[in-house]
Amino acid sequence: MKLSQLIPGQSGIIKEFTDLEMSVKLMEMGCLPGEKIIVERFAPLGDPIAITVSGYQLSLRKQEASTIILHS
Repeated sequence: MKLSQLIPGQSGIIKEFTDLEMSVKLMEMGCLPGEKIIVERFAPLGDPIAITVSGYQLSLRKQEASTIILHS
């Protein structure tokens, strides 16, 4: 399952990334494999997504969120 498929209130554990270039950026922001990630809310038009990871809140575009694969 991809992070972009979750709804607010749902959570998951990061498993891997589908985009190598984007994964470097995401890992620098604390999105590391094994970290719990919680979807907090969506912007009114659905993009970006507010998430909590590594103890802080982060906003990601849906395209960025779709590169994060979660454990099922």
